[in-house]
Amino acid sequence: MTGPNRRADRSAEERALDEVLAAILPPGIHADCRVIRDGDQALLLPDEAASITSKRNPMRDASGAARHVARGLLNQAGLAVAPLMKSPDGAPVWPLGVVGSMAHDDDFAVAAVASAASFSGLGIDVEPGEPLAEDVAAIVRMPGDVLDGVEERLASRLLFAAKEAVYKAVFPRDNVILDFEDVVIDFTRGEGRTRTGRNVKLVYILKPRIVVLAFEPV
Repeated sequence: MTGPNRRADRSAEERALDEVLAAILPPGIHADCRVIRDGDQALLLPDEAASITSKRNPMRDASGAARHVARGLLNQAGLAVAPLMKSPDGAPVWPLGVVGSMAHDDDFAVAAVASAASFSGLGIDVEPGEPLAEDVAAIVRMPGDVLDGVEERLASRLLFAAKEAVYKAVFPRDNVILDFEDVVIDFTRGEGRTRTGRNVKLVYILKPRIVVLAFEPV
């Protein structure tokens, strides 16, 4: 994996996730992570800060951490670097010629970027390695979802992350809001299919944190 935080003073948590995530990245996709720290909102560029309407410090810290990671990835990959503003629909605005995605949970921020010449869609999601609440799991899993081979304790949480990642990968092109029933995941085939006709490839890790990457090659 390439990333702006690949340095000697990275935390043990960052190094552990970095190592495992690097092993699953398809060629041409760059991804990295950062533990969200108090005060990370200071990493937001002025235009980015103005585009984020939430005044809650935890949300602004997470946004700062994710954008810091993403801008570093763009720079290291030789892609266009620009402030990553938040659009009115909530999605980040990427520079021309770039596809990308950012995500965070309470503790970690992750980002992935690639050239739009190689990938038409890219989505990433991160979740803690803990079971999903049963009431949420009941609305996430659909009859067509295939979870064979996935650790049962984490299967629903992984499915949640996969559907989120697929949605992020396809929304910029289709501009269609998808619910959980609109995305079918098959982990044995490593793919997600949407009711809009998209077929997106998937890779994932379960430990030390759940991360799912959804991508659609050109």
